[in-house]
Amino acid sequence: MERMRNPFRATFGTTPPLLVGRDVLIKDFGFALDNGPGTHERTSLIIGARGIGKTVLLNAFKDCAEQRGWRIIDETATPGFVDRIRDRIIKILASDKKTLTGLNLTIFNLGLGLNWETRALHETTYTLRDAIEDLLVYQHSIDKKMKQEPTGLLITLDEIHHLRRDEVFDFSTTIQHIMRREGEIAVAMAGIPSAIRPLLASDNDANPVTFLRRANRIVLEKVSDAEVRVALNDPVKELGVEWDQTALKYAVKACAGYPFMIQLVGQAAFHMRENQSISVEAAEQSIQRARRKLGQLVHEPALSDLSYTDRAFLACMAQDDGPSQLTDIAQRLGKTAQYISNYRRRLINAEMITPTANKGEIDFSLPYLRDYLREYAVDL
Repeated sequence: MERMRNPFRATFGTTPPLLVGRDVLIKDFGFALDNGPGTHERTSLIIGARGIGKTVLLNAFKDCAEQRGWRIIDETATPGFVDRIRDRIIKILASDKKTLTGLNLTIFNLGLGLNWETRALHETTYTLRDAIEDLLVYQHSIDKKMKQEPTGLLITLDEIHHLRRDEVFDFSTTIQHIMRREGEIAVAMAGIPSAIRPLLASDNDANPVTFLRRANRIVLEKVSDAEVRVALNDPVKELGVEWDQTALKYAVKACAGYPFMIQLVGQAAFHMRENQSISVEAAEQSIQRARRKLGQLVHEPALSDLSYTDRAFLACMAQDDGPSQLTDIAQRLGKTAQYISNYRRRLINAEMITPTANKGEIDFSLPYLRDYLREYAVDL
């Protein structure tokens, strides 16, 4: 008997079986590729908490570009990413030497020689800007000779962080220059709020990355319960598996609109199915398992990014069963209202907490963070 593969993918950055709640964003990006240079969405900056679907959206943007015949360079903004992008382009051009020769094309900034790839890799004056311009000139020539629609280069850059500020600035300056020249290029970047916001702030009113501040900013939010229901139900339905309707209702509520939780709950529930059915008992056990995983994979690293006082603020909030009053937090910490206000702003910017409709009231942004803090606050 053939083993039925679990359709859910509870791994960061892995595209789920059904992507919900992002259709408009994907459509807008596809339009930008089709509409040509100067379209705002060609430079997109995705911001959101861990597990909200940033990398998955980058993957969807890559699919958009691939469907249109664009070249794609997929990178993570760890140290040395500018050189890695440059070297990738050099290798692309090197692998296409036969095409270059057959179409009687030359590399604009470097010149096409028998050993040009080796020379380029060791030539410090051959910059990322040179490499991108060469690739775009080459691609434009191919499109023209083949009488096809213009294609270009999409660079996706995940995990943007202010700790790599200088390299991010260099990259941004290069892309900004190429976009001014109306090159067929698009850039999609992503990162968590606490890592990106310092890059968007002015430095003595002279931020060299106005490019980032003017980018199409996508702040990812939770998806609706209706979309959660579809994301949980449709993938298993295609495999002949059915949810008990009460079980599905419990699962939808437990996910709280959080994309990664959908995959955690769905994966566990599918694994615990019996006779092609997911029962209420299976759903309840799956929710508990998913909550433990969420704490390990999302809450723990999110808290580790914060200062001791940030974590103490959150631990005080966890004492409440629902939204917290700022006056109560101030009293518990023994601090002034102004002091508390500063940390409130920091935690909102980090998307750890969110204001409610009631003045002076806040609540947790991440699902089940209150429960996690109650269990592990002693370690904070």
